[in-house]
Amino acid sequence: QVQLVESGGGLVQAGDSLRLSCAASGFTFSTYAMAWFRQAPGKEREFVAGIDWSVKNTYYADSVKGRFTISRDNAKKTLYLQMNSLKPEDMAVYFCASSRWSNGGVVNYASGYGYWGQGTQVTVSS
Repeated sequence: QVQLVESGGGLVQAGDSLRLSCAASGFTFSTYAMAWFRQAPGKEREFVAGIDWSVKNTYYADSVKGRFTISRDNAKKTLYLQMNSLKPEDMAVYFCASSRWSNGGVVNYASGYGYWGQGTQVTVSS
């Protein structure tokens, strides 16, 4: 069955960095666009970054552009999110997700993703 398992979250201070990983199994990882979303308490889940299956195109929310970098290693079936210059407003549970469509592009809405990980908590202290 499809599994997405995130890791790498934790407690950091503002200005620090974290690298999240998402290990995928149970599907042909290399043919699906992948994305990171986040959800803070009392807020809706929001798109953070996405990367297409070909690794040629990446997309970012304006709030993280220039600070976060999404990448993937199709051989290792792993998705990454490098987060630099973290801010208190980045604090949330971060989820990785796989597109509903093989060979499809990145979309910035949650309903475009069919499988989700359990999430990893990122806490940023000021």
